[in-house]
Amino acid sequence: MWWGRAQVQSPTEVLALRASALEDNAVRAGAALGCSYADSREYEAELIAERRAAGAYGSGSYRWRMRFAAIGAGLAAVVALILLFT
Repeated sequence: MWWGRAQVQSPTEVLALRASALEDNAVRAGAALGCSYADSREYEAELIAERRAAGAYGSGSYRWRMRFAAIGAGLAAVVALILLFT
């Protein structure tokens, strides 16, 4: 006795079940391919933008520190040259 299996009566029922399964698979595949990005570069760019907005890459204050350090070094060099040649 096969209690767990459904009994199919005719080959047309088998074909109908197979066709409906293929249609369901096609619908699922179409839904999976519905991507809003044209390529991986667009996806990566949006992913980085979201992470940057969430603060994953830091605040960027190190850039300002580097700029101030460069400006300070430049001013120190100018003052040293002025004192050296006067």
